[in-house]
Amino acid sequence: MTHPYDATSKDLLDADPAGWVQFLTEKPPAGPVEVIDADLSTVSAEADKVIRVNGPDPWLLHLEFQANADRWLVPRVLKYNAMLYEKHELAVASVVLLMRQAANMPAVTGSWAVPNPLGSPWAFGYRVIRVWERPPDEFLTGPLALLPFAPIAAVDRTGLPAVVDRMRARLGSEVARPLVAKLWACTNVLMGLRYENEFVDRLLEGVLQMEESTTYQAILARGEVRGEARGLALGEARGEARGIALGEARGIAQGETKGRLAEVRALIFRLGKRRFGPPPAAAVAAIEAIVDLSRLENIAERLVDAPGWDDLFIVT
Repeated sequence: MTHPYDATSKDLLDADPAGWVQFLTEKPPAGPVEVIDADLSTVSAEADKVIRVNGPDPWLLHLEFQANADRWLVPRVLKYNAMLYEKHELAVASVVLLMRQAANMPAVTGSWAVPNPLGSPWAFGYRVIRVWERPPDEFLTGPLALLPFAPIAAVDRTGLPAVVDRMRARLGSEVARPLVAKLWACTNVLMGLRYENEFVDRLLEGVLQMEESTTYQAILARGEVRGEARGLALGEARGEARGIALGEARGIAQGETKGRLAEVRALIFRLGKRRFGPPPAAAVAAIEAIVDLSRLENIAERLVDAPGWDDLFIVT
């Protein structure tokens, strides 16, 4: 099953898997860590993210990122936990990250009394993190890969500018530029879980003006990031209605190519608006009509140097 923020969470996990282990266990891992294949194809299922923690007693860290309420969430986590144990023959610790209040469910407590008609229920234990209840300092001072969660932690609108300033200061002093671009791109997507698009654009305007070309390259550099889930996240959850009909966004999971086209269109409209102002109707129609991914990406690359909307369509 494709999750709306699967591509973003994969980016953040890949950026610093050891940091995730340290954040969740409150101590450095005992040995090297690696992100492993989470495909459980025996039943056409796939866990969100899995990290193998090597060392004297290796084990697996299984993470599920959830943005919406789902009454089958805990049974699904139990299923993945058991299947990962069967596949790898290692102890598995499951963690559920509820990323916004819309995903909050009273039944998600960290323990599930599994019904047993022939005897007493048995308890399945897992860890649950409600991101909006955690102090932003936990993410601002923790591993870099968790930094994009700070704006959707326990902070209101009035406190967000200070959070973004602290993120900018840390990223400017500690991080190589390609990773900076990736983390700002993830921040942009995650903030769409809680805030309207216009507010996020205003708050991140200065950052994205400096990073927009690098961010664009980071987003398009890997196929997973340009895939179905990110297209759905940008199209449906972020409300990118400029050139992406909601019906198309909901159907992106039907094909990776459609997801990539939708995402590149969204990036063109967003970055183009910052450079040239709102797109004229003719430009919107022309961009929406393009179904060749390579041609659309070439147009996006011209945003760096083109003086206006009309110049995006001039082939040199």
